[in-house]
Amino acid sequence: MKRAFWLLLSIVVLSGCSTAGSHLNSVKSDAGDRITVGKVQREIRIGMPSAQVIEVLGSPNIVSTDENRLEVWVYDKIATDVSYSSSNGGVWLILGAVGGHSGAASTSQRTLTIVIKFDADKKVRDFAYHSSSF
Repeated sequence: MKRAFWLLLSIVVLSGCSTAGSHLNSVKSDAGDRITVGKVQREIRIGMPSAQVIEVLGSPNIVSTDENRLEVWVYDKIATDVSYSSSNGGVWLILGAVGGHSGAASTSQRTLTIVIKFDADKKVRDFAYHSSSF
């Protein structure tokens, strides 16, 4: 009984918990300059030439024409954010170690669709945007 007590006491005294503090890694699918609603609101204006739109937003994903055969540009962007946090833990004993690993992952997505309509002179005549996140 006395031996069991000392064994238990030595386990408690010599044990420790090692936690490699939680770390958070974030991976984003956006590359280069991000197109945001704020950027569209700040920089796109009616009457702006198409070359200037390209300077601000880059090349569109889709170029088509409307019912009047006027050019329409669509910017359709999707971003996925992945976060992962993990921690390591373990109890160190006299003869060895027992450890564990736990973690959690979180994924969210954002979409931004911008539609820019041009007039016959290739200047912005109208634009609209839609943003969502889930």
